[in-house]
Amino acid sequence: MTHAGINELDWLLDDLLQQVVGADRAVVLSADGLLIGRSTNLSEEDGEHLSAVASAFQSLAKGTGRHFGGGAVRQTIVEMEHAFLFVTAAGHGACLALLTAEDVDMGLVAYAMNTMVKRVGAALSAAPRVEPQSAP
Repeated sequence: MTHAGINELDWLLDDLLQQVVGADRAVVLSADGLLIGRSTNLSEEDGEHLSAVASAFQSLAKGTGRHFGGGAVRQTIVEMEHAFLFVTAAGHGACLALLTAEDVDMGLVAYAMNTMVKRVGAALSAAPRVEPQSAP
């Protein structure tokens, strides 16, 4: 992905944090856990860590759904003592993860994340692909 695509995703994630009271940090990650975009309040290292964690939870949820016939995973939610982690699919091969405060409005989070998934999907599909160059 180009640097311009990452900047666009970063801006979209910052916008999500402003829209949702209690939203703290956000990342877009590939299905295999690689960081694609992050809110600007996250260092690259913390963004990579959150991406890996979100990928692991999403993978566990998918495996559970397959094994027990629960179907496709729509959203994974981890409730912690002082925070929630929401992970949802964001187009083919990508996920959106949002870390929030413990008192967040979960309905607003679900709505905002679904809206953001549409925006992220458009940004990911619009990103120019770089073809590998062949050796001379």
